[in-house]
Amino acid sequence: MNHTQLQHLLGVLEAELKLAQQWSTQKIAPENLVSSEPFAIDKLSFSQWLQFVFIPRLQFICDEKAPLPVSCSVAPMAEEFYRLNQIDAEAVIDYLASIDQLITSA
Repeated sequence: MNHTQLQHLLGVLEAELKLAQQWSTQKIAPENLVSSEPFAIDKLSFSQWLQFVFIPRLQFICDEKAPLPVSCSVAPMAEEFYRLNQIDAEAVIDYLASIDQLITSA
């Protein structure tokens, strides 16, 4: 059940990122996907990290019906990133909070 709910939330999150104009139509160079920094902040914007790392990883977990992570706390980073960059992405933050809650309470 949680995998199905998570897949739904990931789809809505993608749609909200597109509405907020935070979805890239360009591919990312593979070397930018390798980082030891939290949220790959040294190579990607937070929105790029969501698009190219976070969503694909969680989608893979759902597709494989693999165990969900034991916790998730992405919404606070989203709040900070979008506030600092003056981007109206309240719905994105809300859906990330829902994903955090779903994973952490599983």
